[in-house]
Amino acid sequence: MGLDDKISNAADEAKGKAKEAAGKASDDERLESEGKKDQASANVKQAGENIKDAFK
Repeated sequence: MGLDDKISNAADEAKGKAKEAAGKASDDERLESEGKKDQASANVKQAGENIKDAFK
């Protein structure tokens, strides 16, 4: 299940980057902020996965 979670986290981070870029391109601060939030969330989840892997 760890690999599935890592793939999901990477996909979430990519979605966040796309939202951020779309927000910058369209000058939509809300969308840009939402993209940054999505990326941060994915990074936190990934850090949790790394910690779990360290204790295996």
